[in-house]
Amino acid sequence: MIKIKVFAVNPFREVTYVVSSSDKKCIIIDCGAQEEFERTRIENYIEKEGLQPVLLANTHGHVDHILGINYFKEKYGIPFAADSREQPVLENGEKSAAMFGLTVAPGFVPSIDLDLKGQSEITFGTASLRVIPTPGHTPGGVSFHDVEGGNLFTGDTLFKGSIGRTDLPGGDYAQLMESIFKNILPLGGETVIYPGHGDHSTLAHEAAYNPFLTEVFLGEVNV
Repeated sequence: MIKIKVFAVNPFREVTYVVSSSDKKCIIIDCGAQEEFERTRIENYIEKEGLQPVLLANTHGHVDHILGINYFKEKYGIPFAADSREQPVLENGEKSAAMFGLTVAPGFVPSIDLDLKGQSEITFGTASLRVIPTPGHTPGGVSFHDVEGGNLFTGDTLFKGSIGRTDLPGGDYAQLMESIFKNILPLGGETVIYPGHGDHSTLAHEAAYNPFLTEVFLGEVNV
């Protein structure tokens, strides 16, 4: 079984996850920690738990999800994994930072060391997460599924009570909804989702109460 630690960081309140295995290996998912105190909180947790970081893995490449990547790559000497179709999104990072008024260091945009395109899973110690393609919010968006524990890291594809925006470059509403209905909802109602912003939820709750999903179920919107 995995252990999940939640850190809400940066001005967007992006959620960074430290996910660890029973043998104390861990990965950092969507590391958006920008400020020193945010990074220190993550470091202190890793040290307190006696964890060994082995990988940084991202659901997608928007600026609020990458602000801490290079820092932790250097600190722990670990690779960064993302779908290579996110490369244009990553390359737009500095422009996005400027657009949202973020002050960032030159060259803060990370390079992809491990391409998740076509990869079926990522492993860390005794644990593994299935890599599920969930494009729509971005072209190379993925979700990470903890099959054993019934947990799903959805990034900005599916939130509690909402879905990811599709009005940014590379976004596609029809593709996003297809990802949710074909690749996420079939995982089962008891699956707990851990999104890139906001609280966790379950797929059963979202199917019943998420207005973007219920309008499809009720036939008010066709996808």
